[in-house]
This record gives sequence, C-alpha cells and structure tokens, in this order.
Amino acid sequence: MQKQRIASADPLDDHRDWRQSDWASDVDDGWFWQLIRGRRSVRRYLPDPVERPLLEQLLTAAIWAPSAHNRQPWRFCVVTTDQTKQALSDRMGARWRSDLSADGVDEAIIERRVRISHARITGAPALVAVSLSLEGMDDYPDPRRQEAEWLMAVQSTALSCQNLLLAAHRYGLAACWMCAPLFVPDLVRDVLDLPESWHPQALITLGYAAEEKQRERLPLAERVTWR
Repeated sequence: MQKQRIASADPLDDHRDWRQSDWASDVDDGWFWQLIRGRRSVRRYLPDPVERPLLEQLLTAAIWAPSAHNRQPWRFCVVTTDQTKQALSDRMGARWRSDLSADGVDEAIIERRVRISHARITGAPALVAVSLSLEGMDDYPDPRRQEAEWLMAVQSTALSCQNLLLAAHRYGLAACWMCAPLFVPDLVRDVLDLPESWHPQALITLGYAAEEKQRERLPLAERVTWR
C-alpha cells in the first residue's frame, strides 16, 4: 500500500484537512477489519455512566455519514436520565403488550418479551433516539418521487447510525440498534417532547459491555450476485 502521512486522530480538530489522501496510513489494515468485524450488538451493560464528551464524539461521527443531497436529515435525542428511560420503556411496553395481545400471543410470552425490552432500555446508561426530518429535503407533487425522497432520508439516517455504532466500538463502548420506534413513532415523539417534524426511526442503547457476543456472518457468496 502506498505510504501516506497520518492525520491527527482528534475528530474535533477543525483545522485538519480530513481528505483520504491525508489520513491513509502506511500500517497494515488489520485495525480496520478489527473495527468492522469486532462490532457486535450488545444488550447488557455495566451501570457506569457514559460521559457527555464521549457521547458527543459518537454523534460527531454520526453526522459525518453520507446523506442524500447532503441534506443531513438525521436528528438525535440523547437520553441519560432514569426517569425518561423509565417513561419511554413503560409507554412503549404498554403499546407493545396491547399489540401482541390483539395478535393472540400467549400472555406469558408477551410478559417475557416486554420484560426483556424494559431491561434493555432502562439498563442502558445512555440512549440515542434517532429520528429523521424532511425539512430541507426535496418536495415533489407526485407520490412516486415523494416516496423515493422519504426513502433517501431513511437511508441517510440509517447510515448515520452505522457511523455511530462503529464509533462506539472504537471508543470501547457497547451498543445495540433497536427499531422499535418505527412501530410507535407518535409515542416516542410524545415522551421525548420532540418536534412534530421529527420521525423516530431507531433507539440505540449505549454503555460499557456486561456481556460478550460472538456472531458470524453468512458466506459472502450467499448474498452477492456478479454480472
């Protein structure tokens, strides 16, 4: 690999030119694959708090994701207070219990699922509720293009989540991406007092790992077609 100089590792250094030609390293790329392949979804955390400067670093990584038209539709609400975590979990759990009951799911199974979800949300030292906003996105008169614009905002927001998850792993934190807000966006918006223009997409739990996870991926050949 061609040798190139290494840039400052400080993500808050605004005076550094971060173009690829400046930061590519002459060391082997083992660190990169350790980051990519070492990330896992962890759901149990130690009670130690996550300091705000570290959370801000993760969010800084998130906002450097690519986005459609560079409109950056992501929005983040950071939750660290026990009271808010409890309220969010209680409201989401009540709605989920109602939905599962209407589906005819056995009560014992419902209670187990809700209990596990409650432990995941309230047991995480920090939560990041990820939303998208269509403010700044293009507006079309026809449903076909407007749906495509919505999907571009969804994809952009998901990319920011991936950046955040990788940054969490880089800085020694564990994390898990939960999609439950997609089923109850109005409820999440109400509990967290979010603007009406924010559309909740995900809940990322964060903390220091209290468990280890080892999961593999299916063979590449099963998911790739070459033409």
